[in-house]
Amino acid sequence: MTQPNATVNAPSVLVINSGSSTIKYQLFALASDTVLLKGLIDGVGHEQGSHHYQWLDGLGQRHENEVTLGQLDFDRGFTALTKVLSDIQATPTAIGHRVVHGGEQFSQATLIDETVVTAIEQLAILAPLHNPANAQGIRICLALFPALPQVAVFDTAFHLTMPDYAYRYPVPESWYQDYGVRRYGFHGTSHYYVAQQAATYLDKPLSELNLISLHLGNGASAAAIQQGQCIDTSMGFTPLEGLMMGTRSGDIDPALTLYIEQSANMTTDEVNETLNHHSGLKGISGESDMRKILQAKASGDKKSNLAVQMYCYRIKKYIGAYIAVLGSIDAILFTGGIGENSALIRQQSCDKMDTLGIKIDTKLNSKPVSVDVSAIHSASDSLPLLVIKTDEERQIAHQVGAESNIVW
Repeated sequence: MTQPNATVNAPSVLVINSGSSTIKYQLFALASDTVLLKGLIDGVGHEQGSHHYQWLDGLGQRHENEVTLGQLDFDRGFTALTKVLSDIQATPTAIGHRVVHGGEQFSQATLIDETVVTAIEQLAILAPLHNPANAQGIRICLALFPALPQVAVFDTAFHLTMPDYAYRYPVPESWYQDYGVRRYGFHGTSHYYVAQQAATYLDKPLSELNLISLHLGNGASAAAIQQGQCIDTSMGFTPLEGLMMGTRSGDIDPALTLYIEQSANMTTDEVNETLNHHSGLKGISGESDMRKILQAKASGDKKSNLAVQMYCYRIKKYIGAYIAVLGSIDAILFTGGIGENSALIRQQSCDKMDTLGIKIDTKLNSKPVSVDVSAIHSASDSLPLLVIKTDEERQIAHQVGAESNIVW
């Protein structure tokens, strides 16, 4: 199939997110901050795979294509990606890899060498579902593009500025020293991106702002950002802690796991599976998709109504806690699929918080989000409430550009 060329002459960064069964990617032209190519390779490890992608040609026209790939593994997936790059004559200047867990070793975007890849693989003990796939994608790309600088950007990095009294758990010292038990936090790339967007919108340096960032999607987390640095976050040693999520429970009494193992005769693996994949919104309402839950709630479904009440109540608790931690705040940020698109969740999460200066404007809040940053607070004396479209891939591209010394 002949395809119109992307015609990429300026510096560009290929951002790759290798998951357990997918390879997601975007190619950014740094100077124009434009997405030249975007794709999803789905079905890795399955009998039937697919590759859906969109690209921008040299005339500024967008094109779209989808192909069936048959039985798929990571090597075949990346071969499909390189074929598309060749077909549209696009050559990246550098490559950025999303890596879920960087432990305590990686506090910033890092140029990749063998030592870095090995460390990512060793950190799989802390992220067994993600780091192995991340590392495998990196190794394949190092072989396919040996001359290009490649950079790892870690979801946990933004949170490594937390003070020890925030990231340590009140458990024996040996658990931390010997097994790395501490709060790591996740969604760091998203929290960092929306914090920067907020600073631009508020026309103040990020280093002067105190913010509460709420990343609300199927996974959800809150972050307390003081003078541009994270000082606390709701997710902990794993992404299971914190806010109620699509299928994750969030905060629970740790003794509950021991009790249910004994009472329901469940294994540790079964309890872990239940808390991660069959709890949260799904556990209460039977459904993990907030859009469907809100539809059922509007039709009078009591379980769906309870799920929404619980979800927003827990968000409010974290907002209140982080106001106390920060002392004063300059804005609350809503992002993620739910945070950006659900007016009702934003409304209920801010309800009856006037005494804290949180006053939402119902009309502004109900408008569809059409710009990168939307203000939804009511009056000039209200704390700024901002809905911000997150873009983790763009943030990774920016960090890769800086780390690999690409001139924009």
